[in-house]
Amino acid sequence: MVVLNKIYTRTGDDGTTALGSGERRPKHDVRIEAYGTVDETNATVGLVRLNLSDSDPRVDELLARIQNDLFDLGADLATPETGKDLGYEPLRITDAQVKALEEAIDALNANLAPLRSFVLPGGSPAAAYLHLARTVARRAERLMVNLASAEAVNPAAIRYMNRLSDFFFVASRYLNDRGAGDVLWVPGKNR
Repeated sequence: MVVLNKIYTRTGDDGTTALGSGERRPKHDVRIEAYGTVDETNATVGLVRLNLSDSDPRVDELLARIQNDLFDLGADLATPETGKDLGYEPLRITDAQVKALEEAIDALNANLAPLRSFVLPGGSPAAAYLHLARTVARRAERLMVNLASAEAVNPAAIRYMNRLSDFFFVASRYLNDRGAGDVLWVPGKNR
């Protein structure tokens, strides 16, 4: 259970922060960058949800689930896998969470026309914000892969972020299919 009575602690004033294991790391550490970018992804999902029309409860429900999963993912990354007993079981992303994303992607993509061009961010406001979420999620994934080259990272967490950016892309197309339409790239249009 999380209890936050005091928001500032002053312990980070020296440029470090505590991991779930109690270890302190510099705030520029790639692990901190990774879960910070996961948090940024979550904030972007909040913008998507604010811009959804009331006619899209299905997408909103999926995004609410994703926001919760992203907190799980942040907790996963904030607690390195060291093999040491922490006195509690660390929260980890599971294959079931990855599978749920895959099922959501397949469901939203089922009736979409095949793409014949790349899609530019745009269409409805929510779809445009989904593209922003997609790019932030890709950055988080790159940071996680970079971290995994030096330290243990839950493989399911990396798979989750990979699928998440795919979900955001498909969800943007799904929303645009119901209204504004995708904005397609026209190669060399302005030469």
